[in-house]
Amino acid sequence: MENRDFKYVLQDVSKVYIGAKFTYQEMMEEEAVPFKLKAILSHYILKEVAGDTTPENHIFFIRDTDISCLVYRQLKAKFKLDFPVRTPRGTWQYKSGYHTIDEILEKEDWRAKRDEIIVEEMVVTKMHIMMMSL
Repeated sequence: MENRDFKYVLQDVSKVYIGAKFTYQEMMEEEAVPFKLKAILSHYILKEVAGDTTPENHIFFIRDTDISCLVYRQLKAKFKLDFPVRTPRGTWQYKSGYHTIDEILEKEDWRAKRDEIIVEEMVVTKMHIMMMSL
């Protein structure tokens, strides 16, 4: 049985939420992913990274000069990250937050702790998908 945790596509009126465990190739094959977003992935991101790469892995290795970084900026993509935090009682909890690619790029310590950080989802607005030209 396939593990589908963090492999989902949800849409509301203005946004598309994609689970970060999807590979880019799986996104291309998923019919719930909007066609224009698939075209953007195919035209820009898949020319730079392998299809079996996940956004979860990609964002911690992306460079400021990469085309995929520029695409994520243009799409105003946000990534939901969960950080382990020690409570005053000494137990561990996760603190969640949405962050842009620029916020991720400027935090070198996040790259060092990438194995501890859980990337849950990528969120893009439909308006920015439609505004992006190919």
